Amino acid sequence: MPAAMLLRAESLDKTYTTPALVDVSLELRGGEVHALVGENGAGKSTLARILVGLTRPDAGRMLLAGDPYGPSGKAEAARRGVAIVPQELNLVESLTVAEQVLFGAWPSRRGFVDRRALRVQAHAALGRVGLRGIDPERPVRSLGVGQRQMLAMAAALARPCRVLILDEPTAALSEHEAERLFAQMERLKAEGAAILYVSHRLEEVRRLADRVTVLRDGRVVAARERGETTSAELVQLMVGRDTGSRPPRDARPAPTGEPLLRIRGLRRGRVLRDVSFELWRGEILGLAGLMGSGRTETVRALFGADRVEGGEIELRGRRLPRLFLSPKQAVAHGIALVTENRKDEGLLLPLSIRANLTLPRLSELCRRGFVRREAERAAAGALASRLGVKCASLEQPVRELSGGNQQKVVLGREIHAHLRELAGAGKAVLVVSSEIEELRALCDRIVVLSGGSVAATFTRERFDQDAILVAALRDHAGGNGAG
Repeated sequence: MPAAMLLRAESLDKTYTTPALVDVSLELRGGEVHALVGENGAGKSTLARILVGLTRPDAGRMLLAGDPYGPSGKAEAARRGVAIVPQELNLVESLTVAEQVLFGAWPSRRGFVDRRALRVQAHAALGRVGLRGIDPERPVRSLGVGQRQMLAMAAALARPCRVLILDEPTAALSEHEAERLFAQMERLKAEGAAILYVSHRLEEVRRLADRVTVLRDGRVVAARERGETTSAELVQLMVGRDTGSRPPRDARPAPTGEPLLRIRGLRRGRVLRDVSFELWRGEILGLAGLMGSGRTETVRALFGADRVEGGEIELRGRRLPRLFLSPKQAVAHGIALVTENRKDEGLLLPLSIRANLTLPRLSELCRRGFVRREAERAAAGALASRLGVKCASLEQPVRELSGGNQQKVVLGREIHAHLRELAGAGKAVLVVSSEIEELRALCDRIVVLSGGSVAATFTRERFDQDAILVAALRDHAGGNGAG
């Protein structure tokens, strides 16, 4: 007997500046895990957001257990039994575990939060995901990465859940934590829930999924039942398009002499496993990989933002006694980081654009302990003009800018120039991106990370989008590498 249809999406369209989803249809059945796979930018997260009301489609319709379904937000979706554990968890650090688990639905008594009921209900939800040993009164900020992931899972399951969407859930989990997640998924299947599993990890997809849907460039290109496909076919379906539409930039002479920066044996648990690479003067080096590959962790360790268990660094031909212990040390040695998390780590959102642009240069702009405002405005204006920051005034709060213009402010504040200008001036640039086309167009070499280690290194004449993606999928697909 076929499983009951719980959630059906029909002919969904969504366009931002370019189409994100085109005529996408999907069926989620009770008691099944349905995997959704595709490259970065294929539309997976957009579809997941539509299913829980975080994004509205431009066209199409949805049905939940046969009834019209179009939630106005995540809270309404949860009330109707559809929950999501997103890539970015958005936990409130200052809350207790119990408060986070039942956030938005705290039990009350005589107009006040019923703390006892809150603890009891939270403890039950935590137990469902194997966190019985966590004190419900413990602050969220004290939890590790894996515990936070399972906490988000507990919060999603705190209400009756018919459909659960997991967006890249194992990217930050240890092997033990991932196994605990898989066990919980099996329990939910047995209870008749439908699970949409969004992941790059093809070995997990083949192990867990009853059905697989492949998205490419916002369109459904294939749907397969369990046992009907292989990891190799899934990779081909994900990348099966012309990769020559955006050629790499003109060739540059191969670097000579000693590298400006050499990293050897960077290690941190399962996240970083013997990451090594070199970076020469005048070179733009790309760092590619899927979510959870170790890209961000590598640059944060290099910048002194995160501690590691081992590794060596050589700078300008001299071996340093240890990796940097803080960003301040890295900056003192001439290293700057433009963070991917601009709102939390890159900008002071309440301050003006002017203040954010000149923050690292205040010592140059001060006289007798006071900021020279005219000099500050001139410096900020010159930098904003150089980077093309579009704003009504340099005095407006930086939070009012678009995301792209916010990133220009971060870029301007940290390195004060465009990447190619820096390379042309003899600087070394390390670019981390999930967009392979962007790296092909910009970089001299590309290092691909997979599963916390270097899977392949590509020089410009060997840049091939399919080969780079296959290398990025090496550990995720259970293969032996590529490129």
